[in-house]
Amino acid sequence: MINYFNKMGYSIEEIDARLEQLRQDFFYGEDTFFHMNDDNTAYLYDTGNNDVRTEGMSYGMMICVLLDMKKEFDALWSWAKEHMYMTHGENAGFFAWSCSLEGVPNAYGPAPDGEEFFAMSLILASKKWGDGEGIFDYGAQAKMLLHDMITGNTMFNLDNHQILFVPGSDFTDPSYHLPHFYKEYAKFANEEDKEFYLVAEKASREYLVKACHKDTGMNAEYAEFDGSPMSRELPWTNDRHDWFYSDAYRTAANIALDYAINGIDVGQASACTKLQDFLYNDISNNAMHTYELNGEIADWDILHPVGLMATCAQASLASDSVHAREYASLLWNTPLRRGGRRYYDNCLYMFAFLALSGRYVF
Repeated sequence: MINYFNKMGYSIEEIDARLEQLRQDFFYGEDTFFHMNDDNTAYLYDTGNNDVRTEGMSYGMMICVLLDMKKEFDALWSWAKEHMYMTHGENAGFFAWSCSLEGVPNAYGPAPDGEEFFAMSLILASKKWGDGEGIFDYGAQAKMLLHDMITGNTMFNLDNHQILFVPGSDFTDPSYHLPHFYKEYAKFANEEDKEFYLVAEKASREYLVKACHKDTGMNAEYAEFDGSPMSRELPWTNDRHDWFYSDAYRTAANIALDYAINGIDVGQASACTKLQDFLYNDISNNAMHTYELNGEIADWDILHPVGLMATCAQASLASDSVHAREYASLLWNTPLRRGGRRYYDNCLYMFAFLALSGRYVF
């Protein structure tokens, strides 16, 4: 995996120093949302919604393993297993997607992106640190989760091999499609589960081609299995999910990371170029919006401008845009976000910086 910042002219020493400062600010700065408890458990909390989510917990674990922070990784995993892991009911084997800061579940359903990142971070922990005992037998924990994700109340549609928005749903979230993860899952999983993940790897790349708009590179937050925006009413919300909004920002970053690691392009990588070109004027002038997929400005405030900027910067790893290096420079020169919505933005920021510095490696 290339060190994009180094190719741009930043020295390894400069990159290491900047990454160390980001690490300190993210986990131990005055605006951190990482909380270490006296019992050696820890959580990352969503500063916009004042809860703890599997999204953030698994993101935190991934950042920790990439930065070789075993103590913090184990503390996050311990909290997740103690407070979020479900042992009974139809979702047994998965994690409650939202809990209070005291560890009480706000819901008893999972969000598959959390399980995806839990599994991948555990695989990397097993490789980096070796396996311990109990919940710290990372490899065994990963294999168990990978098996549960495709058996029983599955997180994938077993016919088309696409990740589901939630178990039992009949639609997906394009930003949940992680073919680079599925390739690693297939190498690591139980023998009987390997083939499924190999097929899912291929299916997800093909799906992403259909899910990203042909002109703008944008994708919907939720989408049908054919890639079209999911515009149906949902029983639990009146919100729209057929536009380019918060969840959707992650897709281009995921496409770029997969391309940087595996070098496979079936047409999905062009979304990174299209997105960077389309958004260049808005992002470079700090005038970002919520958008319809065709690029029209939607009548809704953007909640995560730093997150959008960061994911567009990560897209440089697969982009042919003349602006690709400018996006990476913009990330380098932008600090971590402050204030109430900093959680999501700063997680995406850390992933982008790790990817562009060649540290998001499997």
